[in-house]
Amino acid sequence: MAVMKVGAAGIETMSGALKRPKKQDGHNHGNYLVATHRVAATTNPNCQRVYSFDADRYKRSTPVSARERDIRNRFTAVATAVANRAQDLTQMTQDQIAFNAQKDQPGGKKTMKAYLWSLEMATYDAAHPQG
Repeated sequence: MAVMKVGAAGIETMSGALKRPKKQDGHNHGNYLVATHRVAATTNPNCQRVYSFDADRYKRSTPVSARERDIRNRFTAVATAVANRAQDLTQMTQDQIAFNAQKDQPGGKKTMKAYLWSLEMATYDAAHPQG
């Protein structure tokens, strides 16, 4: 999804995927159209770029490794646990109290979601030790 900043004279900046190929009947139609906007300080006045890539640009060239599969499984499990915990009324009050107690500490999580992710990742990692 592209992000666009519009001013009085029209589009000022644009960044992101403007167009993606459409998959139909087992193959892709079209190409990628990607815009970038550089925000770093520079003397070059050209800070906006648009690129076009073939439909297979992001096609994977290697099979998924066992490590990648483990990382994906961990992410899926933790994301599900975080979503469930955020909706669990039996833990919500205690989680809010614990979150508020740690958020101003050094290394404390600044958002409730980050705090829940840290708790659930620690729980997952304890239950699934790396060999």
